[in-house]
Amino acid sequence: MKEQSGTEQSILKGVKYLYDHQYPNGEFCCYIGNEDEMKMCITHSNVFPTSLISQSIMHLRHLPEVNQILEMAGAFLQYQSMRAGVWNNFTILNPLFPICPPDVDNTACASKVLQELNKGFQPNEKMLLANRNKSGLFYTWFTFRPSLVPIKDFWLLNLRALKRPISYLLFWRNTEAGRYDIDAAVNANVLFYLGWNEKTAPIVPYLLDIIDREKEGDCDLWYRNPFIIYYFISRNYKAGIQQLEPAKEKMIERVLKTAQNNGAFGDGVLDTALGIITLSNCGYYSPVLEAAVQYLISQQQSSGGWIRWAVYYGGPKKQLCYGSEEMTTGFCLEALSLYHKKNP
Repeated sequence: MKEQSGTEQSILKGVKYLYDHQYPNGEFCCYIGNEDEMKMCITHSNVFPTSLISQSIMHLRHLPEVNQILEMAGAFLQYQSMRAGVWNNFTILNPLFPICPPDVDNTACASKVLQELNKGFQPNEKMLLANRNKSGLFYTWFTFRPSLVPIKDFWLLNLRALKRPISYLLFWRNTEAGRYDIDAAVNANVLFYLGWNEKTAPIVPYLLDIIDREKEGDCDLWYRNPFIIYYFISRNYKAGIQQLEPAKEKMIERVLKTAQNNGAFGDGVLDTALGIITLSNCGYYSPVLEAAVQYLISQQQSSGGWIRWAVYYGGPKKQLCYGSEEMTTGFCLEALSLYHKKNP
């Protein structure tokens, strides 16, 4: 029998961690804190972590534990679906669910997971395409705007705001969200779900312009880390959207510039995982990548997981930071599995 490599052993430990820490309903833990390190935080029931983690471990479906994880996660996402096949950031039982509008990011990411798992969900492409600005970019929120949308479900979905009109108005007033938000990662995730076509084509020059102008750290209200932007763009490139080719070398160069003497990229574990994935998605392999992988393996906890770190935020002020060990572990497993596939 072939002896397992360090990468294989690390992957199996990480999978065991996720398997042991998935909630009985299929959901994964999310914490909310007020700093990137998330030293002081509380649990918060969100849909998004389950979508992110599920997508990250798709590469590992040959493992029985991963198939069980994905089966439960898929059922959870199906249950959280709203009218017309859209999703909210908050789970149905979260007190914020009735107040927060459904959003395009959660919808695109949950739909992509269910699509890859061949699990049913309500068709939502028309809803997404009806939620664009005049330039063809996708708004972040499904909400009322002074425009005519000839889709009955769009109006029925948004009428839920009238059940709690004051709370709904306070949502727009007291958060950093806006009805006309256009966010780069959100659009990248729509592109990942729907693929490149005539309707999604405007997303590509929008993303290329962000990379050209080095605006990846300030192109999305919710994702403030350039590494997560590289991650979302690069997975589109790997999925076959060659129109993103002009961004490839720039992303590679910017990730490599952050390499540390200990093998890490950026600020530590999460950045390193996202950096490895970005480089792998862009077809880049070198000893620098090997050093990053070894750093990642060295940082794995005895539990099999990796430390929590903020993945996304409640806005540019970063007053609310969202992350968990499970989310970091998902990205680390994606990084290690991509590397191991090329270096068995």
